[in-house]
Amino acid sequence: MRIKHIVPACIVALLVLIGCYKEEKLSVAADFTLTVEDDDYSVPSRILLENKSTGADSYQWTFEGGEPAGSTGKQPGAVAYNKAGTYTIRLEAWNDDEHKVKEFVLQLDSAVTVGFDVTIPINDISPVQAVITNTTVGGSTFQWTFENGTPATSEQQHPEPVTFTTEGEHRITLQVSNGREHFTYSKTVAVKPAMSLDFDITPFFKDEDMEAPLTATLTNKSINGLSYKWSADGGAIADDTAEDATTIDFDTHGTYTITLEADNGKEVKQIAKSITVKPNSGLYTMTDVKLGIKSAHATVGSFYACSLRATISKDELTAENGALVDIIFFGLDQSFSYCKFVSPDLAASSFAFETIPDAKHTAVVNLLESSPITFTATDFDSMVTDAPLQSLPIWANDDSGNTDFFTKDVLPRIVLFETEDGRKGAIKVRGFVNDGLQSYILADIKVQKKSNE
Repeated sequence: MRIKHIVPACIVALLVLIGCYKEEKLSVAADFTLTVEDDDYSVPSRILLENKSTGADSYQWTFEGGEPAGSTGKQPGAVAYNKAGTYTIRLEAWNDDEHKVKEFVLQLDSAVTVGFDVTIPINDISPVQAVITNTTVGGSTFQWTFENGTPATSEQQHPEPVTFTTEGEHRITLQVSNGREHFTYSKTVAVKPAMSLDFDITPFFKDEDMEAPLTATLTNKSINGLSYKWSADGGAIADDTAEDATTIDFDTHGTYTITLEADNGKEVKQIAKSITVKPNSGLYTMTDVKLGIKSAHATVGSFYACSLRATISKDELTAENGALVDIIFFGLDQSFSYCKFVSPDLAASSFAFETIPDAKHTAVVNLLESSPITFTATDFDSMVTDAPLQSLPIWANDDSGNTDFFTKDVLPRIVLFETEDGRKGAIKVRGFVNDGLQSYILADIKVQKKSNE
C-alpha cells in the first residue's frame, strides 16, 4: 500500500514565490566635494573633503602627496599638503556588485614670502644708485615699479641697479605671483638734493668800509658737499678745509678771487667769488647819526660810540659799552638854545647824565669860531683820508668842560674831538630836528681808525 505525502498548501505557496523572485543589483555612484581651507592654495594648505557617493558599502581614499596618504573612512576629514605641486585625489567606492572611482586633480601653489633689500653705495646724495637684492621665496613672476627711477619698471627677478635723481622719498614696489595669487611689498628710498655750491664773504664790522687791512668771514652755504677746500689768490685763510665758516685777512688793497671746491664722493665742483679791498683811508665815516636832546636821552639816545657805529640810549648803557662811549651830545631843549658836545667823564658831574661806567675823557672843540683851529664844512666833505686831522691841536683847545655852547643858528656846524687814546675826529651837524621832547640833531662823523702815535 503506497503512502501519499500531503504538502501543506502554505508551503506550496512559499515555494512558488521563491521560484518567481529575481535579485536586483544596487548601483554605486562615487562622488565627493573638495574645499580649500580659507581658499588658500599656497602651501601649507588644508583640503576638506565631503563624500557624496551613493550605493557603496566600502571606500578607499588615496591622497597623493597629502597627509594622511589615504583613508578607508566614508568621511576622511581634512588632508594637509606641505609642498607645492599637482596631486590626484582618488576615491574608490563599491559594494558586492559594483565598483566605481572618482579622481580630482589638485594644483597647489608654492608658498610666497615676498621681500627685498636696498643698498645705497657711496651715499644718498643725488644721483643715487640703488642696488636691489630680491629675497622673495616662492614666486614665479616679478613686477617691479621704481617711482621716479631709471628704469621705471622691471620684470627681472633680480633687477639691475636703479638711479634716482629727484630729491625726496621714492617708493620701490615689488609684486610677486605664484601663478594664482599676487603678493606686494614696498620700500622707500630717500634721496638728498644734488650738491650745490655757494658762500658769502662778509667783512668784519670794523671793516665794513672795505678798506685794508680787512678781515672777512667766509660762510659756506653749500648743500651736500662732504669735504671742502678754500683757496684765494691773495689774503690768508684761517682754515682752508673749514666746512661751515672761516676767516680771511687782507693786508693790502686790491681785487681778490676766493674759490671754494667741494667733493661729495660722486662729483667735484667749484665756485669762485671776488672781493675788492679799498686802500686804507685811515678814517671811519658814519652818516645820518641821530643824537637826542636831554629829554630824548632814554629814547633817541645822546651817547655815541665810534667803534660800535652806534648811538647808545640811557637804557642801553652797560658796564661793557660804557668805556666805548666817545662823545656825548647835550641839548637843553627842543629849541636847541643850548647845545654842546661833552666828554664822557664829565657827563654826570657837569650835565646831569648818569655816571658812565669806566668813562674816558674826550677833548672837544665846540666853537671853532673862537678857536685857533681852522676846519670848515668843505674840509669835512673833501676829507677822504685822516691826513687833515693828524696835525690839528684838538686836545690843546678842549672846551668840553667850559661854558661855551652853540645854537641852531649856524648850519652846518663843525665840531672837533680827540679821544683819550688819541683818535681824532670831526662832527658835521647837518640839521636840528624839532620833534618836541624827542628832538634830535642829525650829523655825519669822520674819525681816525687809530691814533697817530
